[in-house]
Amino acid sequence: MEDYAFILDHLPHGRADKRGFRREPIAYAVGESEFKLFELTPKDNAPLTIGDRVYIGKNAELRHDILHVKRRVRYEDLTNASHSELPYVLLQIVKDREEFFVKFYNDARAITTRFHMLELLPGLGKKSMWAIIDERKKKPFTSFEDLGERVSSVHHPDKLIAKRIEQELSEAEQKYHIFVAK
Repeated sequence: MEDYAFILDHLPHGRADKRGFRREPIAYAVGESEFKLFELTPKDNAPLTIGDRVYIGKNAELRHDILHVKRRVRYEDLTNASHSELPYVLLQIVKDREEFFVKFYNDARAITTRFHMLELLPGLGKKSMWAIIDERKKKPFTSFEDLGERVSSVHHPDKLIAKRIEQELSEAEQKYHIFVAK
């Protein structure tokens, strides 16, 4: 269950491709913990900007900017602006939740006898995977910076995770979902 989401796009006059006299304002957002994509109905004159963190949970009293969650959407349903903003918003979420994602690097395990979770990260091959595994055996990683310093082949571990989340969102046929709820 998502309690918070980050705004990807805000359309105060509704979608231009929707016909009709009365178009209601909508906003597109990505959930903070399960990375679900939402179409939201903002409150009248809500000052939403891209990248804002908004409450979308069940407690209506805490929803200052959002009237309700209209529906979950697929990646294809997002606007072009949402597609453009998604990588930056995801990277910010990953940086904000650094401890959680560093734990992923420390705890990632084999999926099959020949395939490891770390190999699902874009740009991370077998050599880098083994370097990470060897380093974490010595001592668990404490931050992205620590990981980058100890494993020279991994330059931006936060960007690798954000890119993987984006892949899971944009490619519906992904077999393995590590971060995104199905």
